[in-house]
Amino acid sequence: MKTVSTTKAPEAIGPYSQAKIINGFVFCSGQIPINPATGAIDASSIADQTRQACLNVKALLEAAGSSLEKVIKTTCFLANMDDFAAFNSVYAEYFTGKPARSCVAVKDIPKGALCEIEVIAEA
Repeated sequence: MKTVSTTKAPEAIGPYSQAKIINGFVFCSGQIPINPATGAIDASSIADQTRQACLNVKALLEAAGSSLEKVIKTTCFLANMDDFAAFNSVYAEYFTGKPARSCVAVKDIPKGALCEIEVIAEA
């Protein structure tokens, strides 16, 4: 098992790894829309927050030697299901291979984020 770490995605904000590689798969921890350059959530709209979360996922996958095209499954969390259409619009730009997906509304996301995305991909 290999631990993946990159400065191109936000640092873990708890006792966990950014991602792990095992048996040919990459398991990425959930990515919220933290700008890795500032360490803060700079975007306020769901579209801009979704874009940043997708960029964070992309950076983790690339650090693991994988890519968005190799994503098998995503799990998406929204703070408000009213944001579903806007989230989907941006999500579709990044996950063009249409991986399997779950998308649910949750009570709270860390740091007050509007969305979080975690993925499993082929290494």
